[in-house]
Amino acid sequence: MVKPLVILEKILNLEEKDYTYQDKAVAGGLARYADTWVKQAVGAFGEPARPWVEDIADRLRAYSSLKIEARSEAMQALRAALRTPPTAEGVPEKTPSVAESQAALPPEQPVSHRQPRSAPGRGFEASVEMLAGIGKKRGELLGKLDIKTVRDLLYFYPRRYEDYSTLKTINRLVYGERVSVLATVWDVGLRKTQGGKSLFRAVLSDNTGTMEVTWFNQSYLEGRIRAGMQILVSGKVDEYLGRLTMNAPDWELVSRKDLTNARIQPVYALTEGLQQRWMRMTLERTLSAWARRVPDALPDALRREYNLLPLDRALWGIHLPDNQEHLNAGRRRLAFEETLYLQLGLLRQKLAWKSQPGRTIQIDAAYMEALKTSLPYTLTGAQERSLDEILRDLSSGQPMNRLLQGDVGAGKTVVAGLTMAATAANGAQAALMAPTEILAEQHYKSLVKLFDVFPEPRPTFGLLTGSTAGEDREAIYAGLADGSLQIVVGTHALIQKAVEFKDLAFVVVDEQHRFGVEQRGALRQKGYNPHLLMTTATPIPRSLELTVWGHLDVSVLDEMPPGRQPIETRVLFPRERERAYAFIRSQVQQGRQAFIIYPLVEVSEKIDAKAAVAEYDRLRKEVLPDLRLGLLHGRLRSADKEAVMGQFVRGELDVLVATSVVEVGIDVPNATVMLIDGADRFGLAQLHQFRGRVGRGAHQSYCLLLAESASEEANERLKAVEATTDGFVLAQKDLEMRGPGEFLGTQQSGFPELPMAALADTRLLHQVRAAAEALLQADPDLSQAENQSLAERVAEFWRGGGDLS
Repeated sequence: MVKPLVILEKILNLEEKDYTYQDKAVAGGLARYADTWVKQAVGAFGEPARPWVEDIADRLRAYSSLKIEARSEAMQALRAALRTPPTAEGVPEKTPSVAESQAALPPEQPVSHRQPRSAPGRGFEASVEMLAGIGKKRGELLGKLDIKTVRDLLYFYPRRYEDYSTLKTINRLVYGERVSVLATVWDVGLRKTQGGKSLFRAVLSDNTGTMEVTWFNQSYLEGRIRAGMQILVSGKVDEYLGRLTMNAPDWELVSRKDLTNARIQPVYALTEGLQQRWMRMTLERTLSAWARRVPDALPDALRREYNLLPLDRALWGIHLPDNQEHLNAGRRRLAFEETLYLQLGLLRQKLAWKSQPGRTIQIDAAYMEALKTSLPYTLTGAQERSLDEILRDLSSGQPMNRLLQGDVGAGKTVVAGLTMAATAANGAQAALMAPTEILAEQHYKSLVKLFDVFPEPRPTFGLLTGSTAGEDREAIYAGLADGSLQIVVGTHALIQKAVEFKDLAFVVVDEQHRFGVEQRGALRQKGYNPHLLMTTATPIPRSLELTVWGHLDVSVLDEMPPGRQPIETRVLFPRERERAYAFIRSQVQQGRQAFIIYPLVEVSEKIDAKAAVAEYDRLRKEVLPDLRLGLLHGRLRSADKEAVMGQFVRGELDVLVATSVVEVGIDVPNATVMLIDGADRFGLAQLHQFRGRVGRGAHQSYCLLLAESASEEANERLKAVEATTDGFVLAQKDLEMRGPGEFLGTQQSGFPELPMAALADTRLLHQVRAAAEALLQADPDLSQAENQSLAERVAEFWRGGGDLS
């Protein structure tokens, strides 16, 4: 037996029999011996054997990171790998791979599907409690962060970073900025305020000046922050009696080692009971033992082509980077990989959709021109372009799967109506499904006006909702079944079993994010691979269009029809509330209507914001007693909501007091005022959608944003809405401020958790898209040997994601 193997066998025998897995067979443990093993084994077996040698070294490091009770099985896996040393040529005859012999730990635990993972039941899926330094108590705390396995820990990304080499000194601080300051604690004290709250105060100094830092109701800090400590505080610089202060900043103890290294330090979003320093040390140990053993799903050729770091270097770069370049490269690699899983799944869905035969809708150019000529207005360039794209899809012989996105009032209904008319002219049927009865009725009325100006023969059409009466309902069922009814507008009623179409060829799903995957699919099943057009009034930034809607073709209405008056938007302060009420009264006296929006339905002890129910009573009794007020919120029964909205649409109410339930859809041309009370509680996209409820008629309209006590970030949102009415500009700003997860909310039912694509720029997304297309063109099933690991990761990422169309 080769000498390094003999030595290692003796060490393992000693560790197993004499020290009973206490990791004391060599000084510093097996992890410390790993580097010695690599040097000796590569010298003995030669460079070609390095992969096998490094695999053994990784197992030694992992052994030291485990608790004693997990080491017995890890020892057996290590011995199994040692039984197949390299041949004379220097290459192992048959070495079990890491994935094959990682049965050293307990069975698999659930893991977020944003992460790559190894085969079920292997070491990476072991509980984090098996790692040294993580007991049951800390394991439970990590569980609150959704960290349950070793892999979860490796893929728990930092929230932000502190660069100790570029921190500001106290004498350079500026009021209002958000900074991190490294200083020594001079003095501390805890006292009670007049209101009975505890106030912990610390005076900090860094040789350039002093500043006071305070924390309310955190009396436990008295024993943790002591004079003489060096701490890092991060927060917003405030001012009190002319002195710079910080109130309730994040803080952590800083060691001399941290300062000597002057490295970039990760800051994690932790729960009470876990400290940054402990998390960093735990990640450093885990990375040392496990990073090299995480299977890299990206083929070598792909990594070389796009200049991507190996996975282990990327994980070190995201957690404990050597420098800013290492951090950027780590982020780029992980964003590329995880977005690639997303893109491959989306493109496969797109290819699968396109591979089916579709109904060919022949477009009569003269007929379409006659329809457009009959309109009392000229289509915008964006409407013409989108209509051409849609009609080209309909005549292609492949089923269309397209998203039509445009700001409120950009003219989506006209484009859909013209396409439905073209479908009917081909002897086929079309359906438009809207999320509520009010929206369905509005679309129906819009189509009535549209079709009334069309030349003969005009398409036959009807409205089907839950409120459609018995006789009318049966007539619609019969007309759809025999084909005499060519176009139908409706709600979920369209997907009931009783509804059968003779030849459904074109489906429009309005505000598609309001429907689940199953509901959209159920309507498609009413025809044979019908063409599908989904619409949204929420503008989508280009990066998300590439990422989240990558399985769809996208048409964009980025021009507004001429003649629409811009909505005047103003940010108001609480003291101007009475002025806002007076303005609403003056508008109602001119025959107009108004919305007043609140963030809550009912008063909450936890959230300091006004609530619709209580404010409705106050407004009705004290502020606007002579006006007709209605109340609308999400807790009302559907029938009651429809009734209130119907009253407002018919002009039977002057003012509608509501929550965010009016965010999308309700169309009242006579409404000219949108007052959002507590506007600082809403996101940019929501505020823009609220504003879109007015300005739909001939009269000048106004949006009033009333903020209670807006934070710096909320003020930035409100100023952005005040500055522009361009929904695409605001959507991009919203994405930058909140990230894709919050931006999307629950819009994409059935969609996998968004990955690190939050950090990907549009250029990188284009690269990923090109890489995914090239991969599928060369290997549609990802079945080639070099792509099999990638195929497993893609399948895991999309597990449970299903069909998004």
